[in-house]
Order: sequence, then structure tokens, then C-alpha cells
Amino acid sequence: MDANKILSTDLIDLVFEGRNKSYGAYELRQQYNKRLRNALIITASIALLMLLVSFLSSLDYGGKKGKVEIKEVQLEEIKQDEPNEPPPPPPPKPPEPPKVEMAKFTPPKVVKDEEVKEDEKPPEIEKLEETKIGTVNQEGTKDEGIVAPPVESTVVEAPKEDDENKIFQKVEIDAEFPGGTSGWTRYVTREIERNIDELQDDGRSGTVVVLFIVDKEGAVSDVRALPCNEAGVGNCLPPTSKLAEIAVNAIRKGPKWKPAIQNGRNVKAYRRQPVTFQLSE
Repeated sequence: MDANKILSTDLIDLVFEGRNKSYGAYELRQQYNKRLRNALIITASIALLMLLVSFLSSLDYGGKKGKVEIKEVQLEEIKQDEPNEPPPPPPPKPPEPPKVEMAKFTPPKVVKDEEVKEDEKPPEIEKLEETKIGTVNQEGTKDEGIVAPPVESTVVEAPKEDDENKIFQKVEIDAEFPGGTSGWTRYVTREIERNIDELQDDGRSGTVVVLFIVDKEGAVSDVRALPCNEAGVGNCLPPTSKLAEIAVNAIRKGPKWKPAIQNGRNVKAYRRQPVTFQLSE
């Protein structure tokens, strides 16, 4: 190569001087800058596209998140037929006291001997020592100081039901969340907002009916979501849904409830609590 062309010649031409330039290596090195520029442009375009998609998705997601509405549903109590218990058996009749031999004795009248009837003659004194005196003659056992036993009133009482450990199905006053309906709504709303990301994946709205037990101290146990054939509400959500799981966990992890009241005292009872989820678009 001429010395005058060295300053204006690329380094690659100097490297491949006198070599086979049609082999391919020369062309690759010659177009290296062009290919690097194209790769950077493509990479930057893909990154910008991903950022744009993420931004648009966040805008749509924020619109869905907007507002969570909680509706309180009052369930009608189902009257259950109480079993007809047989009346208690009547008390047994007291035993009759034994008959005691009595001799008829009436006040004497002064009449002629031939006018005295046989059955009106006074009894002999010896006979009165072993018999009682009465207004009629009566056969029976000898009078030996037998006293008729006192008649005891034997009333058969129906067995009392043990209410201490009974779980009531229906009570006079249901168990209540502390703070009433407004307190319950605020509490469930907070639980939903904590799990809002998982709710978007579930993508449904509806009602979940949760059944649980509140004992006499207000502790909650046996919490479960009822299947739709037992819930008795419209737009029912299955117990396997994420919304049902959130409702069950909210009650299981929540504070103690006010116990149910029956006959003026706290009792252990079942509680059916409906939770309605409505995600605004």
C-alpha cells in the first residue's frame, strides 16, 4: 500500500492488506458499526414499548381499583319445626290404705226391748277394744294403730336440657361485631384493600355467606364459607373463590364478637354473616 494512502485508510484495510477479503471476515468487520447501531436502536425500541404497555396497564388498573363497595345483606330466619315431645306420664295413684274393721255405734235411745232391731243393738264392749267406732259396720283388719301413709305428690318432671354446652341455632339476640354494622363494614373494607391485587386476579363480584360459631366469651371458631346451595342468596360466590377466602380470613383473624343472648344470658350460637363484594369499574 502506498504511504500516501495510509492516513486515509481504515484500520481494517490495513489488517486485511494482501489477504482474501471475500472470505467474509472482512465484510463482517467492515459493517460492525452499522450492526451495533441497529442493535441499539432495536433494544431501545423494545424497552420503550414495554414501558408504554406497563404505563397504560397501570392506568386501567387504577380505574378498576377505584372503589370497593360493601353491602350488608340481612338473611331471613328459617323457622324450623320443633319436634313434638310426648307429654310426661301421669303420676301414679297413691295406694289405698287398708280397710279397718269398724263397728256401728249410734247414740242409744230408750225404747222397749221388743222394738229394738238386731242391727241397731250396740256392740259389746270387748269387741270395741279391737275395732274402730263408726256409723256403719265394716269388715277389715283389726285396729292395731295403723295410720294411713301420707300421700306424696309424685310429679314426673320432663328432663331439663343441658344448655351449658349447647350450640344454639336460633337465639333472641344474634352475636354482633364490635361497632355494629358500620364497624363491620369498615373492617371488611380494610381487609379487601389489603388484598386488592389478588382480587383483580379473581375478577368477580358477588356475595359470600360465612358460617361460624361465637362462644359465650365472644371467641370465633369453625369459620367456613357456605356452598351456594346452602347460602340462600343471589349472585353467590363459591367457597373456593379468592373473595370467599378473604371473607373467611377476615372473620377468623378479626376481634372477638359480642356473644348471642338467650333468656338474658350469653350463649354459644351459630352466626351467618353475608359479605357482598362489588368492584366498581
